[in-house]
Amino acid sequence: MTIERPRHEGLDARIADLVAPTIEHMGYELVRVQVSGKEKPTVQIMADRADGAPFTVEDCTEISHAVGAVLDVADPIKAEWMLEISSPGIDRPLTRAKDWNLYAGHVAQVEMLIPIEGRKRFRGVVLGADAEVGRLRLDEGPEIALPRDQMRRAKLVLTDELIAATAAQTKAASAANQGN
Repeated sequence: MTIERPRHEGLDARIADLVAPTIEHMGYELVRVQVSGKEKPTVQIMADRADGAPFTVEDCTEISHAVGAVLDVADPIKAEWMLEISSPGIDRPLTRAKDWNLYAGHVAQVEMLIPIEGRKRFRGVVLGADAEVGRLRLDEGPEIALPRDQMRRAKLVLTDELIAATAAQTKAASAANQGN
């Protein structure tokens, strides 16, 4: 089985390449790696449970211990740094085609690196994605295919519908995991 990993660049990509195998071996999926700050950088890692169960504080602790050890050995940041592990949350980033397809029908905002049709920011209903493009039905009506490798960021917009759908998914996943 091939696991689609989110696209990263620079230091984020190096760290993602270092930690993804460990995270995946532990039964999680890497959603995003982001390094921010200059003096004491924060390495933020977002992950989901591969089994679809709700992400818990215990999951954060497990990942933190394992990933912290990997980063300590590899030493990709030569200064003091902090590690932050989290779930993507309800208004999650859309980093993989899987995310785009799972959340089709919900509202998202996308910011591009370069202008597409004269603009960089788009908002609309997620229609899905493949390896190359994410598709939206724009608030203005037309559909647009946006190159995923040119996206600066894409994330869901917190709406009542998204909250209700997430609650239903969490309930279903909890019920399924209690049966195992």
